[in-house]
Amino acid sequence: MGNHCWRSAKCANASSPNVSKNPLSRHSNSNSLVKITSTGLVNSVPSLKRDASTVVCLKSFSLNDLRTATRNFSSNSYLGEGGFGCVFKGWIDEHSYTPSRPGVGIVVAIKKLKRESFQGHKEWLAEVTYLSQLHHDNLVKLIGYCSESDNKLLVYEYMQKGSLENHLFKRGVQPIPWSTRVNIAINVARGLLFLHSLETQVIFRDLKASNVLLDSEYNAKLSDFGLARNGPTGDKTHVSTRVVGTRGYAAPEYIAAGHLSVKSDIYSLGVVLLELLSGRRAVDEDRRSAEETLVDWAKPFLNDKRKMLRIMDTRLEGRYSKKEAQAIATLSLRCLHIDPKHRPNMTEILPVLEGLRAPKDATVPLIHSRA
Repeated sequence: MGNHCWRSAKCANASSPNVSKNPLSRHSNSNSLVKITSTGLVNSVPSLKRDASTVVCLKSFSLNDLRTATRNFSSNSYLGEGGFGCVFKGWIDEHSYTPSRPGVGIVVAIKKLKRESFQGHKEWLAEVTYLSQLHHDNLVKLIGYCSESDNKLLVYEYMQKGSLENHLFKRGVQPIPWSTRVNIAINVARGLLFLHSLETQVIFRDLKASNVLLDSEYNAKLSDFGLARNGPTGDKTHVSTRVVGTRGYAAPEYIAAGHLSVKSDIYSLGVVLLELLSGRRAVDEDRRSAEETLVDWAKPFLNDKRKMLRIMDTRLEGRYSKKEAQAIATLSLRCLHIDPKHRPNMTEILPVLEGLRAPKDATVPLIHSRA
């Protein structure tokens, strides 16, 4: 999908006490619904402190189930490929979650881990761990998983409009209108605020346009929790970890020293806001070296209300609110501060973005920027 990677519960049925607390350690019955508790899963991926009633119910699929749902992972079902592996479109019954024929039931997206990917296996475990414990309107819903021998798959709700990356950068795709871009920014911010407000904070760690998925009405949801990490505890300001992620989105302190905090996500949000404003990739190898990094190219314009208009996506053809664009540019600059201490928190960011919503009966002003 065009990603640029570098450095590189108790059982739902209380009357079934013999069901393992870690269903991933064995081949679960494909017809069962499993709740994964915050005490189980894997030691390498820390659990979250959450009320047991909030644990998400996951379906344990057999490999044969998912072969049937995707017509044996046929080319007609293929949706794309990322670092994790290939993604396929499948059909399942909306009540039993059993596989069904195309056009019957509900559509799902099925990610299939590359067998040779050791790191992918760890990310698969992290994805199941976090999304079995987290549920929010702006996080992609994980429906279930499959773990049979070396076959590791994940089953998600299907996001009809695909990734934000495709809508911003793919040739031939109709450009997203300004009002939709503002709403996408709000949706992303709501998802991050949820993660950062948990008793045990979650650092998303890989926020980028390709990990923002859009439903049929362009509502945005965060996807791919394979690199997510629990935040620091006590009086610690960060956790120290190996540097992974995508070039152009990672915070400077994380790149330099492996210092990870929720402020790392804030920096990445600043980059995504720039992408929404400019329609340019975080890193574009096709541009001359001086403009290769979006942040380096755009930063000099962000402090000046007039010069800032030079970064705006020309495909918008001037159809955007000058006031709103300038507000997002200012917010983006704050998010991109070199010192994480000076970046705003999500509790400050979301109100700014939500304040940009125009009343339904108001006319959104247009601004035609000069070429």
